[in-house]
Amino acid sequence: MNYWLVKSEPETYSWADLEKEGRTAWTGVRNFQARNNLRAMKSGDRVLFYHSGEGRNVVGIAKVVKAAYPDPSAKEGDWVSVDLAPVEALAKPVQLDFVKADKLLSAMVLVKNSRLSVQPVTEKQFNRVLLLADAHG
Repeated sequence: MNYWLVKSEPETYSWADLEKEGRTAWTGVRNFQARNNLRAMKSGDRVLFYHSGEGRNVVGIAKVVKAAYPDPSAKEGDWVSVDLAPVEALAKPVQLDFVKADKLLSAMVLVKNSRLSVQPVTEKQFNRVLLLADAHG
C-alpha cells in the first residue's frame, strides 16, 4: 500500500463534502507532477485529506477506490483522476504548524513543495500524522 496527501480548499471541496457524498472523482488536477502522482495511486491506497487556504490542516483519511482513469473534466490533454472515499475524520485536525515543527514530518512534500495538490507520503509520515491527530490536533 502507498500513502498520499491531497489538498483542497474547504470552500471548493471539503472533507464534509466527501463524507456527505461517500465517494468523489478527484478531477481538475492540471499539474504534471500531481498528475503523475495520481497515476501512481492504486485502489486501497490511503490518502490524507488536507484543507488548504484558511484551514491548512489534515482533517481526514480517505482511500483510493478507483485507480487513475481519464479525467472527464479535461477538455484536452492527458489528464487523469482517481476516485476517493472517506475512511474517517481525524480526532483533531493536524495543523500545518505541527507538521513543520515535527522532526519526522519536516521532510514531507507538504513542507518542501506546499503548492503540489497531490503528493506522496511515506508510511512513517502517515502514521505520525495519525499520532499527532490523537495527541495535539
